[in-house]
Amino acid sequence: MSTGVGTLGNGGHGESPRTRGGVSAFLRLVMIEHSVFALPFAYIAALTAMFLADKRVHWGQLFVVTVCMVGLRTFAMAANRIIDREIDARNPRTAGRELVTGAVSLKTAYTGSAVALVVFLGAAAMLNPLCLALAPVAVVPMVVYPYGKRFTDFPQAILGLAQAMGPVGAWLAVTGSWSWEAVVLGVAVGIWIGGFDLIYACQDVQSDRHGGVRSVPARFGIPAAIRGARVCHLVTTALLAWFGVLTGAGVAFWIGLLVVAGAFVYEHTIVRPGDLSRLNRAFFQTNGFVGISLFFFALVDLIIRGLGI
Repeated sequence: MSTGVGTLGNGGHGESPRTRGGVSAFLRLVMIEHSVFALPFAYIAALTAMFLADKRVHWGQLFVVTVCMVGLRTFAMAANRIIDREIDARNPRTAGRELVTGAVSLKTAYTGSAVALVVFLGAAAMLNPLCLALAPVAVVPMVVYPYGKRFTDFPQAILGLAQAMGPVGAWLAVTGSWSWEAVVLGVAVGIWIGGFDLIYACQDVQSDRHGGVRSVPARFGIPAAIRGARVCHLVTTALLAWFGVLTGAGVAFWIGLLVVAGAFVYEHTIVRPGDLSRLNRAFFQTNGFVGISLFFFALVDLIIRGLGI
């Protein structure tokens, strides 16, 4: 089944362990470029918090938030690959992943995940005491998620919880205090990611059922999973609108939300229960576009409203 946002396989490449160096192979293992899914929403949270505080971009904080996000995601991705390596080996779609083929050794994966965790915790400590104190709260669901497919039919809910931490953490990094606005944005992100992971997991239904891997599509079928994803993305749109209201968003933000809603409609038009042929386009291209486009419009809106860059 799917291993969550930014945790997708290498498409079946089966290079020899000698064809790649350790660092490059590890970066391929963790699909570092897929940070595009989570980072834009962390930036929206951080920049909105900065705007509400003093209307200035604090570049140092923004850089450390980036390090936190990339570090935590890298740790989560490596942990996911380590925990799921036997499941991946049994699934033809994921049998080419680096830990399965030997392109990355288990020792390298453990080392890389440990380094990423240290980087995350160090960056959290640089932000403020609250971020450091709450850092374990962000780590736990990242580790629990890959085990979730072993004990629940709803592992996407755990994934959504894990991904909801990003915007909340970014807001805390800037303000050092709790914010319900950030919670609304975080829940929107979590439901969004959980929803499109429902779609992605549809391609592994047969393998999951045969191997005893649990998921919504494996338990309830592909049509039910896609209907669930549609509901998730409707709720996501509503929550993003609520975030806009809570933060006094301007016209540019609302235009961006219309663009995002259009992307969701397109995604659910090209992926249907009887036709998963364009699933990768929906997953990679459309959902990558959602994050980047909303960030662009939110940034423009904040600048129009007086955010000093």
